[in-house]
Amino acid sequence: MIIVALLFVLVSAQGAQNISMESGTETFVEKTSQLYQDFDHLYMNIFGTEAIVVMVEDGQVNDPALLQAMDRLDKMSSSLPGVVSVQSVAGVVRDANFALTGESALPEDRMELESLITNYVPAELMPDGTHSLIYVEIAGSVSDEQKQEILREVETSVSLAEFPPDYNIIVTGDPAFMVSMNNAMMSSMAVLLGLSVILMIIVLYLVFGHVRWRLMPLAIVLLGIIYTFGAMGYLEIPMTMVSMAAFPVLIGLGIDYAIQFHNRIEEELERGETPAEAVVDTIKHTGPAVLIALIITALGFFSLVTSSVPMIQDFAKLLLIGIVMCFLASLFVGVTVIYGLDNMQSIRKEKFGSFSLKGKNNSKSSSKTSGESGPDILDRLLGRTTHFTINHPFMILSIAVLICAGGLAADTQVPIQTDTETFVPQDLPALMDLKHLSDITGGEDQLNIIVKTDNVADPETLKWMDEFSAHEVDNRNSVLGAESMASVIKSMNNGVIPGSEAEIRSLYEQMPDQQKDRFMYGENMLLLNLNIGDAMGSLGMEGIELLADVIRDDMLWMAPPPGMSATITGNSVVFIEVIGALTSGRVFMTYLGLGLVFGGLLLIYRDFLKALVPVVTMFMVVGWSGGLMYLMGMEYTPMTATLGALILGVGSEYAVLMMERYFEEKSKGATPEEAMTEAGVKIGKAIITSGLTTLFGFCALIASDFNIISSFGVITVIDVGLALFATFVIFPPVMVLLDNFRERRKAKKIIPDGSFDDIIEKIELTKHNSDPEADAF
Repeated sequence: MIIVALLFVLVSAQGAQNISMESGTETFVEKTSQLYQDFDHLYMNIFGTEAIVVMVEDGQVNDPALLQAMDRLDKMSSSLPGVVSVQSVAGVVRDANFALTGESALPEDRMELESLITNYVPAELMPDGTHSLIYVEIAGSVSDEQKQEILREVETSVSLAEFPPDYNIIVTGDPAFMVSMNNAMMSSMAVLLGLSVILMIIVLYLVFGHVRWRLMPLAIVLLGIIYTFGAMGYLEIPMTMVSMAAFPVLIGLGIDYAIQFHNRIEEELERGETPAEAVVDTIKHTGPAVLIALIITALGFFSLVTSSVPMIQDFAKLLLIGIVMCFLASLFVGVTVIYGLDNMQSIRKEKFGSFSLKGKNNSKSSSKTSGESGPDILDRLLGRTTHFTINHPFMILSIAVLICAGGLAADTQVPIQTDTETFVPQDLPALMDLKHLSDITGGEDQLNIIVKTDNVADPETLKWMDEFSAHEVDNRNSVLGAESMASVIKSMNNGVIPGSEAEIRSLYEQMPDQQKDRFMYGENMLLLNLNIGDAMGSLGMEGIELLADVIRDDMLWMAPPPGMSATITGNSVVFIEVIGALTSGRVFMTYLGLGLVFGGLLLIYRDFLKALVPVVTMFMVVGWSGGLMYLMGMEYTPMTATLGALILGVGSEYAVLMMERYFEEKSKGATPEEAMTEAGVKIGKAIITSGLTTLFGFCALIASDFNIISSFGVITVIDVGLALFATFVIFPPVMVLLDNFRERRKAKKIIPDGSFDDIIEKIELTKHNSDPEADAF
């Protein structure tokens, strides 16, 4: 078994090499959706470009040495594969000088340079006298790996261009930010995993000291994580901003399986069983319980697969694969290792004569018999807690239901965070550079309108685009400007759109191909760009959504001529849809998860009571969680929107394990009250250990530099604590109350009418005296 496990480690290591980082549109939008088709296929692949921006600041732009350095950078960057064009002050001045003098070179005279800059350089390349921007435009269809390579080459070219030392050179832009964020994500994931391991070592030492080899569960779960990495590579599941948080979650969940098997086999060994017998009993009693808990956890997570956002789907896939891998590692490797270690320890002690056999051949029974140690503090606390909750069910459940109802009402008031810039580390240099660029340029956010027409040279088409652009700029304060083929044609024709198709086609022939490709594709597609400045910062996602809706209404009011259609798209539109899908779908995912968990339990047990009680317990936690988020002033993000399903997945496991042990004890002849008290003491310690270990694992998320992950960590830690609390405070009274009710109903159906009360009275009599008649009865 160990050899097979090690072989799978090698196979997993090979598969992990195929894991890729993704942060593009495909992580937010389904490739089959119309939204993706419009943005990625129509806009990005045909018209879209992304720009690496080299910002030059802290000096005069008309310095000949600076322009020579710009020119060298321009020429080096233009030759890079995937670069569509390079726009710079040096390039504009060189072209203007060629048009005037026939010489394609930069003038060396400062006055001549200043004249050309004043007359020909547009404001977007030179926002002011001390800032100059160089745009290295990349085709929108290039992959993330190509972007990273181009960025690296541009940075190298900047160092080789020999800019004067007095100038500050910053390489920024969206591609630079995305590459930097991907690198930060990978570094953050490594830190989170390391911190999770450290925290779990601490908690295992603190609360799992009643067994030997207390750190064994951590080693087993890390083995499961290795298998998960391998499966992730083979199944081509990418690493995204959300899915990287799955691994600390998996460590917290997976270690629970290892702890349950470890705790049970040690319990069996303490009873005096041989290692072989202990393994058989552990698999017989704990295996099905943990497997059922795994299935229920998976059903809770499965609701996340219904999300329309690919990165949430990938998060769900990782969780589903990971819990299966951790379960298999615990079942086959964990139990096998403990069996082998116990045998080795027994052989060693027998060889050196350091212990005597008592009862059966078992090292634990030699040092600790059932009568040599009484219950510890945790055992007594769990017993008293269970006893108290069972004896006061109506008081406890009334309070719990009232708090749950209040929490569900308050949850509707929890705000939704839609500013995506708040999700990443605010001190990330690439983000700070991007914000600095936005401050200099005033922002470059756009709404892109793709116009489909039968004839791109139809004067009516260009006139509609011109009139619609003017209307939006004049009447919508957030629309700062517009660019289209109509504006280019007007600039070439003294501010007027020609009245005939022939004149327009003549102007098309005079245009450089680069300019034509920017706004026109073939004979039936044109592009209209509406500049909305720094809309993300000034309006936020909700404001952009309102603006997009207003523009759609305007397109209905100012309808295009017959034969034309207009579609609004762009990066901002994509994010509007994504945030809406994430936040509006969270309630559906939560209730779907509840339904799946209930249905799964009902199918497994074919017992309404066993299906209902865990779901009722976790529903309480869902309500409490929403109320706490409201009281703590927290916000929903794309990750915290998944919390309902996570609560169900994590918390249902604890309830199922407690329920399995309850019915096991009850099958031995215990009353419901006795069975619940016994279950709370015997399996409670293992649940507390696994719960605290899970909680500490989630604590690692709080340390993430990514705010979206750290806030997720905070509320997840709270929810795991609430799930543990509900397992020991809500589950026992609900289960005992309903089970007793069911037993009474069964008894009434069997026992004739009128005699049931007499029977109960005789049973109660045996509790107070030794009435022979009652005892015999």
